[in-house]
Amino acid sequence: MTTVVFSHGQESGPWGTKIRAMSEMVMKLGCAVQSIDYQGIADPAARVEKLLTEAAVIDDPLVLVGSSMGGHVATAAAAVLKARGLFVLAPAYFIPGYEELTPTPPELPICIVHGWNDEVVPVENSIRFAASCNAELHILNSDHRLTANIDEINYYLQRFIETVTA
Repeated sequence: MTTVVFSHGQESGPWGTKIRAMSEMVMKLGCAVQSIDYQGIADPAARVEKLLTEAAVIDDPLVLVGSSMGGHVATAAAAVLKARGLFVLAPAYFIPGYEELTPTPPELPICIVHGWNDEVVPVENSIRFAASCNAELHILNSDHRLTANIDEINYYLQRFIETVTA
């Protein structure tokens, strides 16, 4: 069985609207689900350490899913955890003043979903990251939260999980 591990963003929690919707869909695919609680942890490096610690005890193949800062965190941990795939939403890559913190793209399948109207993380940041590693990239008519696009996100996530677990 594959376990899908979710990493939420800075301002949300482990079972927010998007994670609940995505987790329901991936469970229908036969995957186990875990969502890490980073509430109260502002430092991205501390979040990465928490993800590495909690995911290290999972014996299943992993697919990491992250949103915003959770996308950054999942990206930073993916290679260490030997994840089968990385699926990120509006990932916090190349943030001005913190560009050097953007993780090196791991050598595994990556799918990025971003909104054209993102007011927090410019869509150009995901385009730049995707171009550097040939990641799959979907740009939606949405903002940073992407909550109005959960059906599209679930469509891309389902396809991604089916591909990386085949």
